[in-house]
Amino acid sequence: MPSILDSLPNLYRNLFPTFFQGPMPVEAKATCSSCAMCEAANPLRIDAVDGVNRFFRPDTKCCTYHPRLPNYLVGAILADEDAAMAEGRRRIQDKIAHGVGVNPQWIKAPARYNLLYSNARQVFGRTEALRCPYYQSQGGLCTIWRYREAVCSTYFCKYVAGADGRKFWMTLKTWLTLAEIQLSRYALLQLLPDYVLLGKDKADASSGPLTIEDLDDKRLPEKDYAELWHPWVGRELEFYRRCFESVRALSSEEFENLLGLDGVVEQAVLKRVHEASVAPRLPKTLKLNPSATIQWLPDGSLAMASYSEFDAVALPGAAYALLVEFTGKEPVEAVRARLREEKQADLHDDILVELYRHRILVDAQAPQS
Repeated sequence: MPSILDSLPNLYRNLFPTFFQGPMPVEAKATCSSCAMCEAANPLRIDAVDGVNRFFRPDTKCCTYHPRLPNYLVGAILADEDAAMAEGRRRIQDKIAHGVGVNPQWIKAPARYNLLYSNARQVFGRTEALRCPYYQSQGGLCTIWRYREAVCSTYFCKYVAGADGRKFWMTLKTWLTLAEIQLSRYALLQLLPDYVLLGKDKADASSGPLTIEDLDDKRLPEKDYAELWHPWVGRELEFYRRCFESVRALSSEEFENLLGLDGVVEQAVLKRVHEASVAPRLPKTLKLNPSATIQWLPDGSLAMASYSEFDAVALPGAAYALLVEFTGKEPVEAVRARLREEKQADLHDDILVELYRHRILVDAQAPQS
């Protein structure tokens, strides 16, 4: 089974704790080359269990998101001379030359993009206006995938481990985001210490009215831009490469110190949810989730979804009569024994695990949110 490290940029192999050498869920249901969320891959339309069409466009897929690349990953892209990275390098160089959403800590989304993204409804995967600037239309793949950031490393439309898988990847995203923040700040302290000492690294979280430059997707006024980058104005490419070199030179012990207590806590949470994603345990009592959505399909089968609008489970129509017997009032084995006796039918362990992971069946003893 692949390790967690296999899903992340190679830069992290010598930095991250040994826990990350452990197994990860293999997300075989989320297929980029033949998008699992496009209509061609869903002839039964089981993604629309609540009557809403949620198919992705084949020319956008889930890439309707603008990554926030930390300075050291930008430098890694610029330093990678492999011909396969040529287009990614070119796009990053263009971004830097344009100067919009570019600062010493990140290359991020322009303010106008963020405004559109935060005020749009049900457009994820469905609009070219929000397509990632690193997405390559020919072939539909990412030009900087080797150096993807936390969100792109951990997002999947469907999860083999269902709700447990989603929780694992979202928790990993939280930990990775902390790592990106601290590593980018470390690089800044080596090369542009005033950026951190004067609190400019915290300005990323601030919000306010858009300026003329924001609306026109133009860089800061020359004076402000020079002040932001001094003394690296005109040498931004070199700066990012140096950030990469600074982070690459870190030891795992130094990295652990950078993350501090927050890193210890987040990793402990990650370990806990990781076990559920790779080694599921079926609760003693299960009940049919009353909030699960159901859609009967033309062939008599049904699609049910609970934890995610994107990840429905297709079942034979006869299965529903068995599922309603799970009321949470008796142990799972007692329900199965009764089904075998009264209906000459059964739901095997692997099916029950799948239904539990997708929260079609839920733990009757757990508090329900």
